[in-house]
Amino acid sequence: MGFLKTQQVNVAIRLLAWQYERNGQPLPERALLERHARQLVDDAHRIARERGENVLAILKQMAAQARRK
Repeated sequence: MGFLKTQQVNVAIRLLAWQYERNGQPLPERALLERHARQLVDDAHRIARERGENVLAILKQMAAQARRK
C-alpha cells in the first residue's frame, strides 16, 4: 500500500473510531477496524473514479453511513 493510501486508511480508522465513540459503542478489535477502514478507502476510490469527487469527502460520508447500519 502506498503512502497516501495508508494515510487515507488512518483517517478512515479515526473517523470510524469517532463514530463508535459518538454512538457510545465500544471499539472493535484493531484488526477489524483496519479491515473495515481499508474497505471504506477502496470503495471511496472506486466511487471517486466514477463520480469525480474528493476521496476524503466520500470517506466521511461512508463512515457515517456505516455506523448507522
